[in-house]
Amino acid sequence: MTTVPLIGVSGRQFDAGRLFKLETATAIQTEYLDAVNHAGGIGAILSPEVLTDSRADALVGQLGGLILTGGPDVDPSRYGEPAAPETYGVSELQDAFEAALFRSAQRLSRPVLAICRGAQLVNVLCGGSLDQHITGRNDLLAHGIPNGGGGSENTYAIESASRLGRILGESATGRCHHHQAVARVGDGLVVSARTSDGTVEGLEYANPMPSHWMVAVQWHPEETADSDGRLFSALITEARRH
Repeated sequence: MTTVPLIGVSGRQFDAGRLFKLETATAIQTEYLDAVNHAGGIGAILSPEVLTDSRADALVGQLGGLILTGGPDVDPSRYGEPAAPETYGVSELQDAFEAALFRSAQRLSRPVLAICRGAQLVNVLCGGSLDQHITGRNDLLAHGIPNGGGGSENTYAIESASRLGRILGESATGRCHHHQAVARVGDGLVVSARTSDGTVEGLEYANPMPSHWMVAVQWHPEETADSDGRLFSALITEARRH
């Protein structure tokens, strides 16, 4: 019998009036869940909360894998910078919640797929930094505008020897929606993909142990998973080991 792993998908908290008139809510775009389900897993939205290490381990220990989703910006204070005027949507609860999930996944050797904001957060948690606003620069491609501003389809050159390269080959196309980008690469990470303008679009561990599976991409593979679900299939394959 084939194992159907449970994949935790980090949700976001919305104040009353945003999704429901009187109640707060936790939600995430359906595309993430559809991509997981289509790849052979079961997607479960994880609601932001304050997590101790023990509670994070109790939660992540029930999962086969974890997806850190896209969303508003990581708090720049986490990488020692003041917020730029364009930085938006910072939530200490969200940052701390997803950080606790990621650290637990590391401790428990659960596979992690980090997407857009998720990739940026992983970089920051490993000691890296972000360029807080790249939109509109003449030397850069269009990378989309987040928060409902529409995406840009780009091509990503992938390091063939990387984990990402073994999954997708030497190039991939997909839509991105980011106004921030990786600046200083975090400790223990290597760049696995870039656009032709040099923007970092993929990260992974430099010297991973076999049990430590993490792929981080700046674009949104869930948006095209109905035609190319290889990243989600790779996550599910790894999750079946746990």
